[in-house]
Amino acid sequence: MSRVPFLTSKLQGFGSTIFAEMTALATETGSINLGQGFPDYDGPTDVLDAAVAAIRSGQNQYPPGPGVPVLRQAISEHQKRFWGLDYDPDREILVTAGATEALAGCLLGLLETGDEVALLEPMYDSYQACIALAGAVTRPVTLRPPSYSFDPDEFRAAITPKTRVILLNSPHNPTGAVLNDEQLKTIADVAIAHDLIVVSDEVYEHLTYDGVVHRSIASLPGMKERTLVISSGGKTFNTTGWKVGWVCGPAPLVAAARAAKQFLTYVSSGPFQPAIATGLRLPDEYFVELARDLQTKRDRLMTGLTEAGFDVFEPAGTYFVTVDIRPVDPSGDGYAFCRSLPARCGVVGIPNVVFYDRAHENEGRHLVRFAFCKRFELIDEAVTRLKGLS
Repeated sequence: MSRVPFLTSKLQGFGSTIFAEMTALATETGSINLGQGFPDYDGPTDVLDAAVAAIRSGQNQYPPGPGVPVLRQAISEHQKRFWGLDYDPDREILVTAGATEALAGCLLGLLETGDEVALLEPMYDSYQACIALAGAVTRPVTLRPPSYSFDPDEFRAAITPKTRVILLNSPHNPTGAVLNDEQLKTIADVAIAHDLIVVSDEVYEHLTYDGVVHRSIASLPGMKERTLVISSGGKTFNTTGWKVGWVCGPAPLVAAARAAKQFLTYVSSGPFQPAIATGLRLPDEYFVELARDLQTKRDRLMTGLTEAGFDVFEPAGTYFVTVDIRPVDPSGDGYAFCRSLPARCGVVGIPNVVFYDRAHENEGRHLVRFAFCKRFELIDEAVTRLKGLS
């Protein structure tokens, strides 16, 4: 890979994100975008109306650095209501510009140069970039299809004297795996034995299917005091463009994240913060229906992808279905496949290879991710086009 002039050595190899590249390609070709994980429909009316009311009532200037009090209180109530976790809204909750900034704040605030981070791959692409910016080192443990579980011995072997943080993501993007109690306990035991900090990305916390229940690792014995839990309103309320996220955890760990976060955006999303507070207080029926609707969309897309000839892996959560393209494209080159797909049939997907450590790229070379958080008619049209490939 050629060196980019002027770019810091920490970010060499990190060009434009795959989401920017593939979304631009979708726009350029007029393709159906099943790549980037955003819905093509709006969130609940109560949440949208609350944003409009906040704008019209003058809540358009800098909000408080930690986030507006009504949102921090709503996050505290939400964590207790759904996951049984108590957080002080004034000391243990920080509002951020989406979960991506929350991750950046946590990693930049906690890591020293040369520290190591154990995490599961494939992984959301900002993880590697933020770890690199902190001068730290990624130590990935690979999840493999069809179950996308991990080998406990392999996970333990990833821990060294330089490990400082375990970075988790469950429900897991891009695989859709949801870590079960046994897997969470394995990770918790390692964290406690080695006195490690856990950063847990739980943005898909409400998007689980077939009776699978998300559990936060912070709820396990001995874990709340060493865990920063990250989530956001974008996926839960179909408001990905609002960029309202948060971090919950022990006050000293949250303070470390806040120290870094304040020099990133400082504050953001003023009038959208009280609107997300409204969403977090919606009745249980909203969250149940959200998952039910997405499960139906998942099943619709999975059926179509199977009929189109792909080998399909069923996700237990998130917005995404991963497929093995080799039955349709024997070359097994997922990146080339995704680059050519818009011209061939007018559909955009994401090559999973970009979610792997460079040393393990062969693990994901033949895999492609498609998003099902779309209207049924769009899913059906995309499937019709993909069937035309065979």
